[in-house]
Amino acid sequence: MTDNGDAILSLLPAKLKAARQQKALSLEAVAKLSGVSKSMLSQIERGESSPTISTLWNLTRALQVDFAGLLDDDTPASRISVLRSDAVPTIVVRGSGCRVRILSPPEDAGTHEVYELEFKPGDALDSQPHAVGAREHLTVIAGTLTVTSGDSRETLRQGDSARYPADVTHRIASEDGARAILIVQNS
Repeated sequence: MTDNGDAILSLLPAKLKAARQQKALSLEAVAKLSGVSKSMLSQIERGESSPTISTLWNLTRALQVDFAGLLDDDTPASRISVLRSDAVPTIVVRGSGCRVRILSPPEDAGTHEVYELEFKPGDALDSQPHAVGAREHLTVIAGTLTVTSGDSRETLRQGDSARYPADVTHRIASEDGARAILIVQNS
């Protein structure tokens, strides 16, 4: 991750705490709403633990704040919004190795999200069900990916696209490494 990315992520604990306090929620209340333990939430807010993408997603849903906005550096925008490559919020999903770059604007979080995914050989991105009616649209830029949604499974090669339900357990996996664009649409 770039120094700029590290700087943005260093603001994450304070932004999560501020969002919780703005909603007048206790650590215990957020823990119950998100499924993240109170002790883990406290460690994250103190900057003693870095949340996984799944944990961060659960916390943003519980706090009703946008995911990408927590990683935004709050720089004033011009009329043309440019997201420089080295400033794109990037998360390496622990345990999977998958690198996720958040390409969509913060205001679209929760409705229409765009990600660039980069998989090394053997990487996989496992996801719990999203909101009812959510769908994902995956296009492979390079390599081969296997997509599983519920009981269905398909293999995609460079240039292939798949659309599938994301309101069930789903997985994107690579045997040999791959890059893809993922669009998440919530109804």
